[in-house]
Amino acid sequence: MMIRLLLAAVIAAPCLGCASVTRGTTENISISSTPAGATAEITGLEIPTACVTPCVVQAKRNADITVTINKEGYEPQIIPLTKEIPGTGAAGFAGNVLLGGVVGMGVDAVTGAALDHKPNPVIVTLQPLAPPVQPRAAKPRPPKRPPPPQS
Repeated sequence: MMIRLLLAAVIAAPCLGCASVTRGTTENISISSTPAGATAEITGLEIPTACVTPCVVQAKRNADITVTINKEGYEPQIIPLTKEIPGTGAAGFAGNVLLGGVVGMGVDAVTGAALDHKPNPVIVTLQPLAPPVQPRAAKPRPPKRPPPPQS
């Protein structure tokens, strides 16, 4: 029994300080729009997802995500999300140096656990479509005058 406990501790030790354990490999992304009620299409997830704003979706931290927001009568907005290492992710990744070693760093690099998507929350103000340009009504032209008599 003692050997199993020791073996479990040796296996778990590499990830004690890693971001995969302290932050997880997924995050919630909040999406809102003004006006509310727009359709948000999220690509880059394992299963492409759509929701009606305001909404929240769960995404893997290493996913390349783009949010497209549409609402009838408004111009569509496309927001590509970037991935950044925030202070908490850096701290978790740095914990690998102290406790996790190469194994923990490898796990964090593959899972993207040290990353956060930006912007999060995604907040969009939709712009109304420009009204169609109405052609100007043509002014009636006066009738042509007959040419002056020739002498």
